[in-house]
Amino acid sequence: MIYSFCGLTPQISDKAYIADTATVIGDVIVEADCYVGPGAVIRGDKGSIRIGEGTAVEDGVIIHAVEGSTSCIGTRVVLGHGAIIHGSVDDNAVIGMAAVVSIGASVGAWAIVGEGSVVKMNQVIEPYVVAVGSPAKAVRKLEERDIALWDEGKEVYIDLARKCLNGGLEAVSR
Repeated sequence: MIYSFCGLTPQISDKAYIADTATVIGDVIVEADCYVGPGAVIRGDKGSIRIGEGTAVEDGVIIHAVEGSTSCIGTRVVLGHGAIIHGSVDDNAVIGMAAVVSIGASVGAWAIVGEGSVVKMNQVIEPYVVAVGSPAKAVRKLEERDIALWDEGKEVYIDLARKCLNGGLEAVSR
């Protein structure tokens, strides 16, 4: 469902796929080629949320901005199943399943935050690193093979969004 909140209506590209069971509220912009999966919640009721082109918001992700702030999710980002985002994520970063990016935290371009990791309040994860743990810590630099693997994975979600929008997804009755 898509909801206006206090006069603020989400702006969603007609080239972005939003699952019927996802919830998008208020001051939200979703760019082209985005995939927003079932059960995702994008709540722009206190602050603003900006989601860049080609980003995957997988099933069960929660994105919420605190009052007066903007959670910017860059282009070609992957937010893994069940992740919680209150901060910002730069272009091409990957947030693993069930990971948390807390209030005021930021994840740099091409950084990978491992599954279940916690980027604590106001923490900064530098670009081009793999960070894991609670709190998340960089454990190594990103390698070319990581970039190639994730670049391919991002295309999978862009393709999925396009298929869902172009008749590939059909409700069936039982």
